[in-house]
Amino acid sequence: MIYNVIDLFAGAGGLSLGFKQTGQVKIIAAAENNVNARKTYKRNFKLARLYSDVRTIDYTELQDTVGPVDIVIGGPPCQGFSNANRQHTTVISMNNRLVKEYVRAICELKPKAFVMENVAMLRSQVHRFFLEEQDLDNERIMALPLSEDKIELLPKSVNFNNSITFLENARTEIGFAWAESFYKIINILYRYRINVSKFDATLEKYQKKLVAQLDEILKITAEVEIPNVLQENDAKMAREILQYIEQKDNFDDTVSAISNSILLQRAIIKIKELTDNNIHIFEYAEDNGSLVAVVKSYPVLDYIRAILENEPYNYILSENTLNAIHYGAPQRRERFIIVGLKKEMNAKYIAPEIRFAEGNYRTVHDAIADIQDVAPVTEVTGDYIELEAHPNAEGLEKELRGRALYNHITTATRATAMERFKALKAGENFHNLNPELKTTYSNAERTQNTIYMRLKYNEPCGTVVNVRKSMWIHPELDRAISIREAARLQTFPDSFIFEGTKDSQYQQVGNAVPPYLAKAIADSVINILNKSIE
Repeated sequence: MIYNVIDLFAGAGGLSLGFKQTGQVKIIAAAENNVNARKTYKRNFKLARLYSDVRTIDYTELQDTVGPVDIVIGGPPCQGFSNANRQHTTVISMNNRLVKEYVRAICELKPKAFVMENVAMLRSQVHRFFLEEQDLDNERIMALPLSEDKIELLPKSVNFNNSITFLENARTEIGFAWAESFYKIINILYRYRINVSKFDATLEKYQKKLVAQLDEILKITAEVEIPNVLQENDAKMAREILQYIEQKDNFDDTVSAISNSILLQRAIIKIKELTDNNIHIFEYAEDNGSLVAVVKSYPVLDYIRAILENEPYNYILSENTLNAIHYGAPQRRERFIIVGLKKEMNAKYIAPEIRFAEGNYRTVHDAIADIQDVAPVTEVTGDYIELEAHPNAEGLEKELRGRALYNHITTATRATAMERFKALKAGENFHNLNPELKTTYSNAERTQNTIYMRLKYNEPCGTVVNVRKSMWIHPELDRAISIREAARLQTFPDSFIFEGTKDSQYQQVGNAVPPYLAKAIADSVINILNKSIE
């Protein structure tokens, strides 16, 4: 039996590849927003129906053209939020709305089964939807346990009299919002408020453009008879920065002025974001001196259950956290999966059996040692490196090694990075460096343990992310891990070729579901479907 599959939020295609490797599916359509990931997917799957925007898919037309969809797979991004008083600029992750797009696909396609994968954090209360205006009329959503959240708009330090009235009318004050390019420069300066040398370097880099914009702020403010609080703060910031450029004697005052202005800008951005996304604001209020917007929210997982477990869709949902290391990947990588099966099948989902346990885990050596002596390149080209046959290869090498090595590309190593590489032993990271080798980081103590991590050959690695940004180091060579080596750690075979820029290829690999984990999931789902039609 061959099952029709559609992959939503397909990325480079790790989940699709695992399903394809079962030999029992036909991938009839996929959707991926990222241009470079879409190029990669198209090259490897030769798919005619590859959508760029999942929100625009007409599922009725799709099924009329290619037939019924048996299985929907995909990992909608869902970043969630930790609490309403976060210090982030944005309030809503637009990615969270994509979970609702995934649910729409299930509701309209009515597949026999679906697999939704995401980070294990999806199980937590962190991943929530804010209550929207249209939710007020939805009985299922209003029956969910709603929690009240207070989104901080203005911290106590910059709150002012009548701020509630002023910001309630913020929609009409959007004209006072900065241009995006200007906001980005000021935001970088604000980020380096505790690092004078980086602050000065940023100021020097953008000085010409910045001076012109600051002069314009002062000119506009001078023409206003009674400036409002935004204009007053912006004018003060402009004067302080211009004085700092000339005299360099008022750093603390400059930082304070930037802080006041940018936090007011963030308040406007947050309110615009809430209203643009139809979030129902119950009220604006004072909370311990801060100005907050009072909203309500509900867990993403509760939403999925409420919609899909009940009439008319009737799916039995099963939730499991699986680790790729148990299915042949040489890395510890947990993914949370929800599998839905139609109730009419009268079947219970059983997670795939663990194949590799402590003591026989596959290692970094298993995955990449055979190409240690193959020198990587530093630029993206369409070329490949010919590999000799290894007739005695075993395990991962035998499974992943090809005759043509594409994407064996690494980042060029600068002098500072090379010093760090040489200083670190296997298993060590940025925090093991001497202080003089940490000076390029604004706050070295907050650097994650995965930065400048030199891998160990005789162990599995941690979760593969964008190893270029993390600067993962080869176990024995003083260079960064290549794209192909990262792909091997993810269990992509050498025959799977990545497209796009170097940065994009690294990111595609880091974002992917390991194909070996995907195949284990696929086997378990297909086994149930096969039994249901026997």
